[in-house]
Amino acid sequence: MSTILECRGLTKRFGQVEAVSGVDLSVGTGRIVGLLGPNGSGKTTLIKMMNGLLTPTFGEISIGGYAPGIETKRLVSYLPDRTYFDENMKVKHCVGMFTDFYDDFNPTKAHDMLTSLGIDSDKTFRTLSKGMKEKVQLALVMSRNAKLYLLDEPIGGVDPAARDYILNTIIRNYNEDGTVIISTHLIADIEKVLDDVVFLMAGRVERTASVDGLRESEHKSVDELFREVFKC
Repeated sequence: MSTILECRGLTKRFGQVEAVSGVDLSVGTGRIVGLLGPNGSGKTTLIKMMNGLLTPTFGEISIGGYAPGIETKRLVSYLPDRTYFDENMKVKHCVGMFTDFYDDFNPTKAHDMLTSLGIDSDKTFRTLSKGMKEKVQLALVMSRNAKLYLLDEPIGGVDPAARDYILNTIIRNYNEDGTVIISTHLIADIEKVLDDVVFLMAGRVERTASVDGLRESEHKSVDELFREVFKC
């Protein structure tokens, strides 16, 4: 198994606050990885550095052999933790924008996914609920043939009944030669789709392991172990 992502001594400071501290991490290709931690643990900061939106204070990141930049934009498909489209844009115009921006984007796949999610492409973003907006962004992100999908809280804004549907959408539509990193604190909802987990607390990696290995060695679910590691 080759490696798609490497972090070495990765640190990010905001003034005197160290949001991410000395992270060493290696992620292989073809894996679905849970980046797990409570709110404020540094998950979003770490993902933003992977995506090139934040510059590390110290340390290095390599994605497919490249530091985050123009080359990695071709490899990474990123779902942020908030919506970013103009409220007056129609959904079909968002599809058009992704078509123009990304050579690996499949608009037919995006429209099919939007239809399956019950979203009218003629609707403007202003008329959509928060959950619907997040579904639109997810459909666009998963319609790229990327090497690395970075999904920041993809199920955080939807009701529990919709979470399985969202997860199934992710599993059915990502490039099977690619890798998915899913950031969340909703462990019980997501652990069934994970191959590996990274526990992050106060900006530090507490533990990395395969899900099967954890269950075999600890005789616990990932959710049970998470609650134990992060108990108050």
